[in-house]
Amino acid sequence: MSHTPYPASYYAASANPAPARDHLSGDTETDVCIIGAGYTGLSTALFLLEYGFRVVVLEAAKVGFGASGRNGGQIVNSYSRDIDTVERSSDSETARLIGAMAFEGGRIIRERVARYGINCDLKSGGVFAAFNAKQMHHLESQKALWERYGYDQLEMLDQGGIRNVVACERYTGGMLDHGGGHIHPLNLALGEAAAVESLGGVIYEQTPAVRIDRGSRPRVHTQHGQVSAKFVVVAGNAYLGALVPELAAKSMPCGTQVIATEPLDAELAAALLPQDYCVEDCNYLLDYFRLSADKRLIYGGGVVYGARDPSDIDSIVRPKMLKTFPQLRDVKTEFAWTGNFLMTLSRLPQVGRLGDNIYYSQGCSGHGVTYTHVAGKVIAEALRGQAERFDAFASLPHYPFPGGQTFSAPLSALGALYYSLRDRLGF
Repeated sequence: MSHTPYPASYYAASANPAPARDHLSGDTETDVCIIGAGYTGLSTALFLLEYGFRVVVLEAAKVGFGASGRNGGQIVNSYSRDIDTVERSSDSETARLIGAMAFEGGRIIRERVARYGINCDLKSGGVFAAFNAKQMHHLESQKALWERYGYDQLEMLDQGGIRNVVACERYTGGMLDHGGGHIHPLNLALGEAAAVESLGGVIYEQTPAVRIDRGSRPRVHTQHGQVSAKFVVVAGNAYLGALVPELAAKSMPCGTQVIATEPLDAELAAALLPQDYCVEDCNYLLDYFRLSADKRLIYGGGVVYGARDPSDIDSIVRPKMLKTFPQLRDVKTEFAWTGNFLMTLSRLPQVGRLGDNIYYSQGCSGHGVTYTHVAGKVIAEALRGQAERFDAFASLPHYPFPGGQTFSAPLSALGALYYSLRDRLGF
């Protein structure tokens, strides 16, 4: 049997100890079979177990192998496209429900960390950094929008204010989200997996699903066994492959790149980010950065449409880091990695049912740390018979990418280039 290890990354190198998990061998049955042990699958499993369901999770590689264990580690509220996008494309009740859920994911993460004693370096505070007056105006509008939905943890930062939280002269201002924050993402996933198992859930690693038999009692086939269940939850996102063709047709895997420096001395780390907040800028193709628990700067940015792995990640990301922090010129890069997220054309999540008993959530579009935790709760509610919030997400339209599978990546890259040029020119 093939064995897929974690890709080399700072997170894998600093992961908490985790038990060896078996692959599925033989046949088993359960109430719910979940495909994918990332945040969506683990969050769904945890809520279902708390509701009294029996749960089996199938993971093709290892817990948190995909985006959940490789992302920037930032707790950012709302969605990749904000609530006003939902308002324009949906009725008022759908917008109300989805808007109310935009700030729930961070609360779920904090509750999980506290309840199950998860050691994932959780810290509070996230900053949106603006390069120009146009971006500041957007942040002011965003603050008003979020406050309209009852969220009151935002603070505008003028040029002096932004300099107090990030040592960069490029920003004209920003917005601090006191309800944002950052984590060690792989350790959060490992902690949630341990919580799943503490409640009687079963997680099989190195067990890719190869086929789903649909029907009144669906069956998920693997290389060496099968799971019969009342319900199936598809939570593979960018690593699902062609298992469910109708889901692959309306989404596109994209790669993002991250580096981590060697540990910084305490004085330099405190000078760069005095409040230890995480930061993302306001460009269309944004950069994001934060300090790890051992005072490395973790810096990410850039998108590869179609999810090809660049040959030299450091050459892509390090110049961005040095443009932000030229004072790190002599600091070494110790880790560089890439990971895939799943993008939809609308940049809003795709949620729904296939038949009566196969549920799915996918397409966080680079904004998944908080949303996936909400998705798990919403799916679990639906399986329990309370589907109002699930149906709100499911009502959002799912669009195919222009050009189909062949041309979706180059066309998306052209669109991104257009918006990137607008950012550079300040339009």
